[in-house]
Amino acid sequence: MRALLSAYDKTGIAVFARGLADLGWDLVASGGTASHLEAEGLEVTRVEALTGFAEMLGHRVVTLHPAVHGGILARRDVAEDMADLDTHGIEPFDLVCVNLYPFEQTVAALDVTHADAIEKIDVGGPAMLRAAAKNHADVLPLCRPEDYDIVLEELRRDGAVTRETRRKLAAGAFATTAAYDAAVATWLGGDAFPETLLPVFDRALELSYGENPHQRAAYYTQRGARTHLLSRVEQRHGKPLSFNNLNDLSAARGLARALGDRSACVIVKHANPCGVGVGGTIEEAYAKALAADPVSAYGGVVVLTRGVSATLGEALAEQFVEVLLAPAYDDAGLEALARKPAIRILEDRERRAAKVEEVDYKRVPGGLLVQERDGAPADREAMTVACGAFDEARWADVLFAWAVVRHVTSNAIVLARDGRTLGIGGGQVSRVDAVRLAVEKAREHGHSLAGATLASDAFFPFADGAQLALDAGVAAIVQPGGSKRDAEVIAAVEAAGAAMVFTGRRHFRH
Repeated sequence: MRALLSAYDKTGIAVFARGLADLGWDLVASGGTASHLEAEGLEVTRVEALTGFAEMLGHRVVTLHPAVHGGILARRDVAEDMADLDTHGIEPFDLVCVNLYPFEQTVAALDVTHADAIEKIDVGGPAMLRAAAKNHADVLPLCRPEDYDIVLEELRRDGAVTRETRRKLAAGAFATTAAYDAAVATWLGGDAFPETLLPVFDRALELSYGENPHQRAAYYTQRGARTHLLSRVEQRHGKPLSFNNLNDLSAARGLARALGDRSACVIVKHANPCGVGVGGTIEEAYAKALAADPVSAYGGVVVLTRGVSATLGEALAEQFVEVLLAPAYDDAGLEALARKPAIRILEDRERRAAKVEEVDYKRVPGGLLVQERDGAPADREAMTVACGAFDEARWADVLFAWAVVRHVTSNAIVLARDGRTLGIGGGQVSRVDAVRLAVEKAREHGHSLAGATLASDAFFPFADGAQLALDAGVAAIVQPGGSKRDAEVIAAVEAAGAAMVFTGRRHFRH
């Protein structure tokens, strides 16, 4: 039996090669891999001894030769293939182990040059790996160090590797080369909307279940993303995460980041905020968010922008929280929370911002809808006062409500005052119904709407929705504007002695 080894990543390769040698395998290796194995005391035949050619063109040509690829691609059960090998004096390979050049790591560096990136595009490695994967019935294709032990175990136990394992290794090899080519194409293209879309995702986590308990699920991260939902997040306690946990966590983290560098708390259920608060302390922010809708907060996902103290830990432990994410926990706070066996406690150490050029994908039958991410909300200077007067306190409520409404499923209405939500109406097919729901939610929990601010993710097509809020005591409205009946809405706001600003930008979320 004969193995061909050409590994850029030398992790575990010497141990693997020694395991093969102990089983009687002959080792053939190229360049740096051969030197590495020889330094470990292993007997190795160098590739140039087979091809009759030393490395050429600055290591660009090493294994691209019939003596290599003929030995990989020959089918053992095809007489003509074996006769060709005999004619040309080529010995077959039974295993090919290849690690590709680190192209993605290279181009991720801020100071990489175009020339450096080009030299890290592997040619010979993918060719050998694809050849072995094509002929996996006879040749074992390996490209990940974590597969070395699996192969050695089967060889030691049975003297052979099962058909199922061969198929999995072949699938992994083709997935590796496909992802590699996609990374190169994406880098060369440099377009967020290329002619052919080639996103690549790697499985990062097996989830306890999907949207419903009978559905399998997993969490995948996108290759090349600077950050992802669980990057630098450590689970400190609790049950495994589920699909719904991560979906809600994504919504909550997005809104928490939109609130800026403030002490903030976001509580989410079914991917929609049900309570949001900002305050002078994180304890105050949590109290505001919980009081907004304590019924809906039951079993919610809670994201905090400050660390959890003993006091806050005790308060959170009194609630049923599915997932809690915070940047830190003191010992007493963590101890209080850990008394609840089910709560999933996550510590967020991610301090990097995501790439602004990332796009959003939405799966539809047979395809994807792809769009740019909704950017930052309009700031105060970009807003136009349509009517009424705004002091600093009212502006603060406008900006807070406008930040929150962008993260509520459309049609979306948010009622807020003094850095807290009072009522949220989301996911309604009628904007009037969204207003009615938000008002009813506020009244249900005893919140006065006198002096409150309303944010609407899209314009009011008629004055009726705005009038419902004005009649309930709302004193200010922030909305995109742009309706044919803006004048009617302005008139209704002026008649109520209220104020309104237009942002000029809609923020649907579906």
